[in-house]
Amino acid sequence: MPQALLWQKSTYSGGGEGDTCVELAASPRCIRLRESDSPSTHLRTTPTPLAGLLLHLKASR
Repeated sequence: MPQALLWQKSTYSGGGEGDTCVELAASPRCIRLRESDSPSTHLRTTPTPLAGLLLHLKASR
């Protein structure tokens, strides 16, 4: 039986109540991302591309 994913809210999410954040969950083979207001839709990636995306986003500020 597959283990349930442990979703964690991003520290950059608004911090308010409700469905206004990005959540991450690590599984043995990938990292999953979802938006709180659409929890059934997941994006899958691995650490290297995710790190590249985060570096790009931080540099774009």
